[in-house]
Amino acid sequence: MTDTPTRRRLPSLDRVRKLPAWSALVAGTLLGGLSGGAYGLLTPPEYTATSYVVAVPTDQATPESARGFAQAYGRVATQLAVLGDAQVWAGVPVRTLRNSVRTATSPDAPMVSVTATSDRPGLSVDMANAVARALTRHAEDTKDSTRVRLVQFSRAVKPGGPASASAGVTALVGASAGGLLGGLALLARPRRSGRGEEPVPAASVPGPATAADVPR
Repeated sequence: MTDTPTRRRLPSLDRVRKLPAWSALVAGTLLGGLSGGAYGLLTPPEYTATSYVVAVPTDQATPESARGFAQAYGRVATQLAVLGDAQVWAGVPVRTLRNSVRTATSPDAPMVSVTATSDRPGLSVDMANAVARALTRHAEDTKDSTRVRLVQFSRAVKPGGPASASAGVTALVGASAGGLLGGLALLARPRRSGRGEEPVPAASVPGPATAADVPR
C-alpha cells in the first residue's frame, strides 16, 4: 500500500513545527530585504525638476486677488488647454505631461510650483519649464479681465540625483516589513504544551439549569 500525498507531507509539517520560534522572524526579515533590494535594482530611477511662477497684481488688483488667482492657475495648469501648448516645447505627448506633471500652491503666497517627474533628468526639466511657460502665456492672455499676471519666478534646473529611493533604502524597508510580518506570525503561532503532555482543553461554560437538574 503506497502512502498518500497527505501522509508524505506529515513529516515535513512536523519538522516545520519543530523549528525555533525566532525562525519566522529571521525568515521574514531576509525575504523582505531580498525583495526590497530586488525592487530597488529593477525599478528605473526617477528624477524631478520644479519650476515656479508667481502671480503679480496690476494697479487695479489687490494682493488677495493675486493669491486667489494663483490657486486657480494651479488647478488649470494640468488641463488640456495648457498642456496642449506645453507639449510643443517639451517634445512629449499630452498624456505624458498629464501623468508626469503636478502643481502645488500655497495659501500664504501667490506662487505656483510646477514639478515634473521622468526617468531622464533633462526631460523632467523640459516638461516643468514647458508647462510653466504655457501657464504664464495663458495668464497673459487673460490679464485684462483678471488684473493679474503670472511671472516666471524660478526656472527648473537639472536635478543632481534621482528622487526615487536607492536599492539600499528599499532593502531596509523590505527587511523592516518582513521582520514585522514575521513577528506577527510568531505572535499568532499556537503555543505547544509540555513534552509528552496533551493539550489542556478549554474550560467549558455551564449552561442554564433545567428542571431535570433541580433536586426534588
